[in-house]
Amino acid sequence: MFHKLIAFFESIDPIWAALIAGLFTWTLTAIGAAFVFIFRNPNKKLLDGMLGFTGGVMIAASFWSLLAPAINMSPGEGFTKVIPAAVGFALGALFLFALDKVLPHLHLNHPISKTEGVKTKTPWQKTTLLVLAITLHNIPEGLAVGVLFGGVAAGIPEATIAGALTLAIGIGLQNLPEGLAVSFPLRRAGMSKTKSFMYGQSSALVEPVAAVIGALAVGFFTPVLPYALAFAAGAMIFVVIEEVVPETQQGNNGDIATLGFVGGFIAMMILDVALG
Repeated sequence: MFHKLIAFFESIDPIWAALIAGLFTWTLTAIGAAFVFIFRNPNKKLLDGMLGFTGGVMIAASFWSLLAPAINMSPGEGFTKVIPAAVGFALGALFLFALDKVLPHLHLNHPISKTEGVKTKTPWQKTTLLVLAITLHNIPEGLAVGVLFGGVAAGIPEATIAGALTLAIGIGLQNLPEGLAVSFPLRRAGMSKTKSFMYGQSSALVEPVAAVIGALAVGFFTPVLPYALAFAAGAMIFVVIEEVVPETQQGNNGDIATLGFVGGFIAMMILDVALG
């Protein structure tokens, strides 16, 4: 099955492949958000465990799918070989840090008084701030997928269709609980099921857009691929440490979330090594 999928993606333009992969990760977010129509009030332990799983997948993907290939494809030896990955990683984290300080947003389960980013004259609605927070953190996920497909388009041996698809599958898996994490708080706040779903799925619409941008950027500037891969990794690690980990430790389910994190890391590692 996976070999047929690889063959299909090898038969189409890598830019189209990046778009399809981005749409796949968005679809998984929409499926997660759609659970708001089925469950009235999901178990908090389950949600924290799934959120921990999300963090584990993102950390594993950052290393196995992004940082390791970035280092392998960099020229030179020793200290020189790791410079592109180190620079790209730092730039990715700083990019998310800058967006975090500028774009108004609100983290999950925080009161409106904890709004981050530039203060606006007219206060934004809590739902808008929540969706912006998740949207902000979905950008590096889309970029990561697109950058790998862009590397395939550029003919770089370390960038493969199998690796790009594995990363897309991993990100899609962690997008399922992410959709849940957005739609259910909105439902609990009194929003209708339909609106909660619409806001939940819309938070990932940026992923196919970011995937195409990432693929195009690498296609035009092939030498930046190691930097671009590490950039996406740095941005994803920033998201995990700044958003996912603190959220999983807010309640009394820290151990469950930690076990979920370990499970997510193992699942992504197996996917990447076995398939990619």
